[in-house]
Amino acid sequence: MSWRTIPEMVLSAGDRFGDAEAVVDGDLRISFTDFTDRIRRAAGAFADAGVGKGDRVAIWAPNSAAWIVAAFGLLTAGGVLVPVNTRYREDEAGDIIRRSGAKLTLVQDGFLDQEYAVPAGTPRIDIASGFLDSGRPFTREVVGEDIADIMYTSGTTGRPKGVMMNHLQTLRMFSEWCDLADLRRGDRYLLVNPFFHMFGYKAGLVASFIRGATMIPVPVFETDTVLDLIEREHVTMLPGPPTLYHSLLAAQQDRTHDLSSLRAAVTGSADIPVDLIRRIRSELPFETIMTGYGLSEAGTATASRRGDTFEQIATTVGKPCDGVEVSIADDSEVLIRGYNVMQGYLDDPEATAAAVDTEGWLHTGDLGEIGADGHLRIIGRKKDMFVVGGFNAYPAEIEGFLLEHPAVDQVAVIGIPDERLGQVGKAFVVSSDPVPAEDLIAWSRTRMAGFKVPRVVEYIDALPLNATGKVVKELLR
Repeated sequence: MSWRTIPEMVLSAGDRFGDAEAVVDGDLRISFTDFTDRIRRAAGAFADAGVGKGDRVAIWAPNSAAWIVAAFGLLTAGGVLVPVNTRYREDEAGDIIRRSGAKLTLVQDGFLDQEYAVPAGTPRIDIASGFLDSGRPFTREVVGEDIADIMYTSGTTGRPKGVMMNHLQTLRMFSEWCDLADLRRGDRYLLVNPFFHMFGYKAGLVASFIRGATMIPVPVFETDTVLDLIEREHVTMLPGPPTLYHSLLAAQQDRTHDLSSLRAAVTGSADIPVDLIRRIRSELPFETIMTGYGLSEAGTATASRRGDTFEQIATTVGKPCDGVEVSIADDSEVLIRGYNVMQGYLDDPEATAAAVDTEGWLHTGDLGEIGADGHLRIIGRKKDMFVVGGFNAYPAEIEGFLLEHPAVDQVAVIGIPDERLGQVGKAFVVSSDPVPAEDLIAWSRTRMAGFKVPRVVEYIDALPLNATGKVVKELLR
């Protein structure tokens, strides 16, 4: 790897890949040469808007070619990217935009019928307004150790924290990811993972610019749309959650679409049925399947390898990546150390010190074990987090929102199994003046992202507490 910064790598793609197709987004088809020119102009637009080196800009918008131009144009202008979850409601997003100190916020009005209102005093620009094309070609010098992005994640307290990563970390990490995932020059990469998430932004966009893969962004996962794109655009690379591959298997059985172009699959989950991996390999055209383990604070830490068995791919998250150490603490918590560990949480030294100890080990909050073959197996979540259709949901954060409802005196949220989404939330509520469960669920949908909304509400007389007053969630489960 010869690049020191993400803009240096991205802008070199015009020379490296020339007229090859960089992006397909609806009617837009654009080469790497033209696309990098657009990124330079976007950098000029950010500079004209007063964005200086180290200034933060939030992007609260779905997957699109414009998102890609905005993100890399911002980095080229010396700014720091703050991606915001498109499923977040105004209060949730506003908290992140305020605490990040974003100088601007880019939005896409009307996506999912939502009005993207930002905090007062923060300039708001529609990503489709022409702003990105309004500047003259521009670049600003940055260095590899500069912070490139701040991706917000929730911890045990439920309050999102801004994870800071620099340019060199991302370039090294996702250059290796390209090898592990078998991403090749000329691949046609269907980007169903959201760009506000590391999987979509770094394993998707950054990796595509490294390798010279055609990026095909998908703003909302809809099975028919994805199947049509695979067939029409001859998609070769398709990462996604296990539910995506269930959809492909069903389509293959019905023979409704030609999926013969698919070559490389990447998925991840604490526990994938072995039979699903076997079926992906035997019933679909995929030649390679990779699973891995990652988190915002450390990127991709482990990954499966060529030659791993179906059982290893399904039931473990592979072995540590190059330059990454993984250890298991006495309480079975997974610890990670290496170049990939974050630079810290933005403006939160106490949380940083709690997460990364004095010896450099990141305490993940996940529970695991390392087998005799060196593969890491995730066996639980110390933080009580559960995963809803690929999105991490944190009980403490959801409980905080529910407590704002006048009918909720006390509440505890857990994840329960769901056939379609893997897990969904269930809220146990203590109330002196209860409202119908469906009313509380409907109210929740106006206050938080859909994946966080409890699907089940059960009223109980009292929460089970231990001697120190903490809720014993195992008794609720």
